[in-house]
Amino acid sequence: MANRLTDTLFQLIKTLEKAEKRHFKLYIKRSSGNEDLKIIRLFDALDKMPEYEEDKLMKKLSPITKTQLANLKTHLYKQLLASLRLLKTTDNVDLQLSEHLDDARLLYNKGLKIQSLKILEKAKELARTNQKFNFLVQAISLEKKIETLHITRSTTDKTEQMAKEAMEISEHINRVTRLSNLALLLYRWYVINGHARNIEDEKSIRVYFKEQLPPDIFKTVNGFYENLYLYQSYCWYAFIRQDFLMYYRYSQKWIDLFTEHPMMVEIETGHYIKGMHTLLNAHFDLRNFKQFEITLKQFENFAKTPAASRHDNFRTHTSIYINGARLNYHLMKGTFTEGLKLVPEIESKLNEYSLYVDRHRILVFTYKFASLYFGCGNYNKAIDYLLEIINGPLDLRMDLQCYARLMHLLAHYELGNDELIESLTKSVYRFMVKMKNLTVVEEEVIRFLKGSFSLSPRQLKPELEKLLDKIKHLEKNRFETRAFAYLDIISWVESKVQDKPMSEIIYGKYLQNKHRQKKAKVSSGSILH
Repeated sequence: MANRLTDTLFQLIKTLEKAEKRHFKLYIKRSSGNEDLKIIRLFDALDKMPEYEEDKLMKKLSPITKTQLANLKTHLYKQLLASLRLLKTTDNVDLQLSEHLDDARLLYNKGLKIQSLKILEKAKELARTNQKFNFLVQAISLEKKIETLHITRSTTDKTEQMAKEAMEISEHINRVTRLSNLALLLYRWYVINGHARNIEDEKSIRVYFKEQLPPDIFKTVNGFYENLYLYQSYCWYAFIRQDFLMYYRYSQKWIDLFTEHPMMVEIETGHYIKGMHTLLNAHFDLRNFKQFEITLKQFENFAKTPAASRHDNFRTHTSIYINGARLNYHLMKGTFTEGLKLVPEIESKLNEYSLYVDRHRILVFTYKFASLYFGCGNYNKAIDYLLEIINGPLDLRMDLQCYARLMHLLAHYELGNDELIESLTKSVYRFMVKMKNLTVVEEEVIRFLKGSFSLSPRQLKPELEKLLDKIKHLEKNRFETRAFAYLDIISWVESKVQDKPMSEIIYGKYLQNKHRQKKAKVSSGSILH
């Protein structure tokens, strides 16, 4: 995989579909000279290579120098993009708008000002329909330039309307920019740090959110994009603070926004896919089992639509998010063995989509795989996956880095590797303190493990009961919930106390919660009627 990711041209060629390759060759043969026949040879050579190897490539294209190869690659890259632009323009509103703007500029430069204005008017209407206000700025800017420099016989009303529209769009874009910046930076904070670790993190996020949120935003917010980024900002804000009820509320608003504007599913498919993923995560965090199943089914149905498979990004991310949700479903039910049946297929998909999947997503899947193996008692296999995280870079998700080490410690405890436990407990404790990720729950668990060396089997159970008593009441504490969300430590301790498999303990809780939710729904229905 490493070699594939070293050459941008090779990456681009490997993403092309058969129809795109066929179109490119027709495009080149129709519009190019002898020099461009060389790039066909280069294209064919790269297309047939399983991995990018420059020495082999130069032998295939011999005689050729490194400088000539670099120039050919640059030329081929540009021609591929030109071919894709021609092929994909009708599929993408942004490309259509860019084409209209380019046409208007060309007509204006030829002195055909009235024709240019007509094209701009058509483009503006398309932009308004699809809420592409950033494009409107460019279109109005060119329109004003033409009206200012030339006599076009436009009415006074039209020029006044143009000036007013420019101001309204400027204010709208300013709000969208501030809200999208806020959503982006909050998401970035989460990717690096995970959830708020303590009161200091909580205060810091609260202050930052309040400072960055535009004043009176709920009174001034208007239009699809302003609401979209507002809901996203609240989602990440709530998620970081582990306010899962607020997280659910704004995830649902995010998807409801697309329900209110159904045409935007086609235009902003990426945001819709991310919204479905976020809503599924919210149901998972709140253990809304029934709603999780309904939303997952809805997402799986969407995955079969043309919109979901229109672009490589949409197709791959839909698959990744659905597979992640399927694993979550088994993790929250305790059906670990069933979940493990999905692992080979998901790993195959991740390998297939290696050009598109970021390290953060790989890290999350690796942790989920380890959790499934740990839950069904295959501790050696869990350790294999956990070591991939532990031995990897420390630049992402400090929370997962910490809990991977804690699960690794528990796996060795389960395997009876007593000679490793003492050094591992010290190592895990130091790491979690350093990362400011040590809560009362982890401290109690590590303290128990350190003291377990000297305990006889008869003494062990009372100590486990004491541990359970110490941590059970912390289940509702927001700053302690990470230990339960990332690693169901309470269910693990209960499984030791009750001498049952961890999967059986979690599945029992699933059945109780499902029954409780069903009963609550019936009760609510009787009140309404």
